Amino acid sequence: MSSMLAQPIKLKRPSALRALAYVALFVLGGVVGVAGALVQPAWFPGGLLLAIAGEAGLLLGAGRVMGSRAGAVAPAGGWMISVILLTASRPEGDFLFGTGVSSYLFLLGGMAIAVICATLAPVRQPGGDGVRLGN
Repeated sequence: MSSMLAQPIKLKRPSALRALAYVALFVLGGVVGVAGALVQPAWFPGGLLLAIAGEAGLLLGAGRVMGSRAGAVAPAGGWMISVILLTASRPEGDFLFGTGVSSYLFLLGGMAIAVICATLAPVRQPGGDGVRLGN
């Protein structure tokens, strides 16, 4: 009987459906980022808390549904890219984010939530008996 450390790692090939789910989560993260950017300045502090809670719910839910950290990272990437694109000013001089505390809390708090949720996402554990070494 050989130990688990001596066995080769079996990698599952990603299916097209799983890849499509990651793309959909990336797009959904972008939508949540845009919605949060519009809601957070509306009712301070309620809008800010709603925007951050929406992002946290999406990231934790995606991580649990996909069963991996990549499930939480995909919408976090979409959120971050959409929010960073919204911070740039337009040639007309318009911009979406003001220079208030709420905007900075949304940006920095959202990034912190993304890191926390990606860290808390479940990681697949080896199954079967003999998970512990030494009997």
